[in-house]
Amino acid sequence: MIKYDRLWTTLKEKNISQYSLIKDYGIDKAQLHRLRQNMVVKTIILNRLCSILNCKIEDIMEYIPDDESR
Repeated sequence: MIKYDRLWTTLKEKNISQYSLIKDYGIDKAQLHRLRQNMVVKTIILNRLCSILNCKIEDIMEYIPDDESR
């Protein structure tokens, strides 16, 4: 599973709000909702976030292996 928990930490460290992402950088509210829910998002959004935050992809997302006992 891909998780975006690191995004919220990076936003806080860079002092950028979700509101600012929407109003100042044109990130769609629906995409932020998908990120909050750890749902599928387009790579172009991840690219834009890395550009806005001047960070690496691992600063906004991480891979967590699924439970293999399912």
